[in-house]
Amino acid sequence: MKSCWKLTFCCLTACWFSLPAVRADVIELTTGQKIEGDVLKERPEELVVDIGVDVIRIPLSQIKHRTVTKAAEAPVTKGNDEALYLTADLPHKSVKDLAQQFGEGVVLIQTPGGLGSGFILNERGFCVTNYHVIEKETRIAATIYHQNAQGEFTRRRIDDVKIIALNPYFDLALVQIPEQKDLKFRPVFIAKNQDLREGDQVFAIGNPLGLERSVSQGIVSTRNRNFEGLTYIQTTTQINPGNSGGPLFNMKGEVVGVTNMKLILGEGLGFAIPVSYLRHFLSNHDAFAFDKNNANSGQRYLDAPRRRNAKLPPSPLIKPAASKEK
Repeated sequence: MKSCWKLTFCCLTACWFSLPAVRADVIELTTGQKIEGDVLKERPEELVVDIGVDVIRIPLSQIKHRTVTKAAEAPVTKGNDEALYLTADLPHKSVKDLAQQFGEGVVLIQTPGGLGSGFILNERGFCVTNYHVIEKETRIAATIYHQNAQGEFTRRRIDDVKIIALNPYFDLALVQIPEQKDLKFRPVFIAKNQDLREGDQVFAIGNPLGLERSVSQGIVSTRNRNFEGLTYIQTTTQINPGNSGGPLFNMKGEVVGVTNMKLILGEGLGFAIPVSYLRHFLSNHDAFAFDKNNANSGQRYLDAPRRRNAKLPPSPLIKPAASKEK
């Protein structure tokens, strides 16, 4: 745990679902105008439609024609390092839909010393968490929340999680969950750039204080809060011990930060590592490769050379006693 005067770290888990097809309805109004968006609810007197930038209600009496467009897959592009992480062009959605859509991509990280969160990057089981979640630990397990055919979450604990890379300065760690024959990993998507502004809505998924798969929502208070030479996203999204290492999502479901600490004695003062630091760490993870012979460090230290003279070294503060004259 990092020692900061008023800052305390926290740990978290979360859940996600497989990426569904992107679709939209075209609604023609009696006035001749056309509206395109996702129909969230159909009520006897109106439709509730998500048009991306807002959610509107359209009375059925004003609808002339409605066309349901065919579902199309969201375009996905590979990230750096042979698709170590993925990016995608995603539409804006509600927190409810995004939490359901990306729930399986967030996992619980457990060690003998505590627990935290992480999120899956690809189908090979590579996963990001905070360095302080697994600091000085080598026995790591991950719990995945998998959605069954009935739409319910089932817990799957997987042991022997492998440490791939560690960066204590960015407080980031890369681990790999062993592949399972009967389970397919559901990765989340990393934001292509730090396109955040003060006031933008964000949300986190995790298990604060052990409460699994909790969802909390807030806004970006500032996108460049400075602590000890690094910048963090400050957010009103509630973050508590158990959230650390979990993703901070934007309203497209892209990971824009990694939650890692909060300000104690205050509410709504959480912080996340920006996605720019995350992408740098992932693209250069080989430079921070974990070494079993020098655990939790990306450096090797050489032993200091031995002194040839075993006597105490001379000190300018201690003068040798004057010899007595005979």
